[in-house]
Amino acid sequence: MKKIIFAIISGLAVMVLSPSCKKEIGNLNNPTIEDFLENATKPELNNLVTGIESGMRNNLAMYLDVVGLIGREMYRFTAADPRYLSDLLGAKTATLDNNTFYLTNPWASRYRVVKNCNILIEAATNSGLLTDDEKKGYTGFAKTIKAYQLLLNLNLTHSNGIRVEVADPDNLGPVLAYKPSLAAIKSLLDEGQTELGGASVAFSLTSGFTGFNDNASLVAFNRAIYARVAAYDEDWAGVLTSLDNSFMDMDADLGLGIYHVFSTASGDILNPAFVRQNEAGEVRVAHPSYATDLQPGDDRIGKATLRNSPVSSSDLTSNRDVWVYTSATAPVPLIRNEELILLYAEAKIRQGAAGFNDAVEAINTIRNAHNLTPYSGPLTSTALIDEVLYNRRYSLFFEGHRWVDMRRYNRLAQLPKDRAEDDVWEMFPLPLTE
Repeated sequence: MKKIIFAIISGLAVMVLSPSCKKEIGNLNNPTIEDFLENATKPELNNLVTGIESGMRNNLAMYLDVVGLIGREMYRFTAADPRYLSDLLGAKTATLDNNTFYLTNPWASRYRVVKNCNILIEAATNSGLLTDDEKKGYTGFAKTIKAYQLLLNLNLTHSNGIRVEVADPDNLGPVLAYKPSLAAIKSLLDEGQTELGGASVAFSLTSGFTGFNDNASLVAFNRAIYARVAAYDEDWAGVLTSLDNSFMDMDADLGLGIYHVFSTASGDILNPAFVRQNEAGEVRVAHPSYATDLQPGDDRIGKATLRNSPVSSSDLTSNRDVWVYTSATAPVPLIRNEELILLYAEAKIRQGAAGFNDAVEAINTIRNAHNLTPYSGPLTSTALIDEVLYNRRYSLFFEGHRWVDMRRYNRLAQLPKDRAEDDVWEMFPLPLTE
């Protein structure tokens, strides 16, 4: 773990600074923590913000592959490594390795961002060159992103827990179990909300934060993440309260939200989750059940397009490509309106029969948007949760949710196993470094 949390800002974050800023921030080739911790300037702090936003994309595609494979959303066929189809699918005697790329790479990348958030918090707090409101902007943003990154790692290890307190590499906090980890993440988000609420935002964000670049809209982003965490914690009142203060809007575009963005610009990266249609060898293909379980007329079939010919590997076959990220510069959502509407429906259902009509209204917002007739099934908790999970499966396909959803409803046994000796894993072990 110590090796992970010593990581500093990425080179990309430094490269994006204009020449006019270079004199203020010192040595651009070998930045150190000390450069940022005492009287940091706005250009220095803004550089850290850029590094944080950039770093969130590192190993993002691998995270989506890992949770997508275990959740039986898709297959990753690649000659580069057979473990995608052995370890992650529990083939025969294969198990999850606590010291290999599919766990350690995304895990380490998330903690690198956490480290940079901790640096930003300390640097902004110590700076005598900022107003108190400007400090709150930086620290509130950092705490929000830190909480989000910790949540992604907790999604992997679940009951095996995570470390939340990692600011001091010589005095790491304990590994917390699942519920205490969720509580700590919620507390961090609450701190971020409080600070952003009284903040002056002195930094710029990428186009992925379009419409979410002032203090009020960043609070709405923070509350949206809180709603997701509260649902994982089965805090249904907390889900609804946070959604009231988020950007959820049943009349708005379902794609409204915050995104990781990519570009062809020098020094930037392309979307690593993008694979062209009808490729051979290196492919991401939808699990066959994606199409067979879809209701007639559902336009979300467009997220799994029919190939010119099926593709097979290790006794697994699919005839549909994953077609969620449709270009090398397609954005990847952190969170968006469609998820929030479904969280609202779920929370209303879980609060009892008095909320069923509100839940159906939210469900129909999603069904109508995807060419389906209004919900006409039973008004029971079981039937309505089935409907929410159906829509989460297809609306949030290859966005990192299916495995988590099936686990939190104790439905992992319902996920298909296409080879007799495969397993569906509940969680990853803690990495060996822990």
